[in-house]
Amino acid sequence: MLVQHILSGKGSAVETIGTDATVLEATEILSNRKIGALIVSDDAGASIRGILSERDIVREIGQRGAAALSDNVVDIMTAKVQSCSPSDKAVEVLTRMTQGRFRHMPVTDGERVIGVISIGDVVKARLGEVESENTALADMIRGY
Repeated sequence: MLVQHILSGKGSAVETIGTDATVLEATEILSNRKIGALIVSDDAGASIRGILSERDIVREIGQRGAAALSDNVVDIMTAKVQSCSPSDKAVEVLTRMTQGRFRHMPVTDGERVIGVISIGDVVKARLGEVESENTALADMIRGY
């Protein structure tokens, strides 16, 4: 399965936030949209400055308390962002996410962000793929 198949199943909406937004503003967006990460970009996702995840926010609040909420997202975001392309294999992306210990990955077409996938999206797709393979094999054994 390819990343493009995951995007076609979940949609390709990309939630972004500007570098000058506060962490509190970011938490409101994450909460309202029920998502786990935002692409940090000053041009609505045309280029990636970083990614801000729930984990980034919790780490800062855990270290510094509520004062972290008034910081700009650029101060606590993950600046070194790994991305994938629509033609990447889902299992390879899953391996990269697991080894890198991160849960969200932008999908890019050149420099432009065209979607974001989570480790949950990849696992769900992989489980569906395994289930389909299992059903096909069982049907083959039964002679269907």
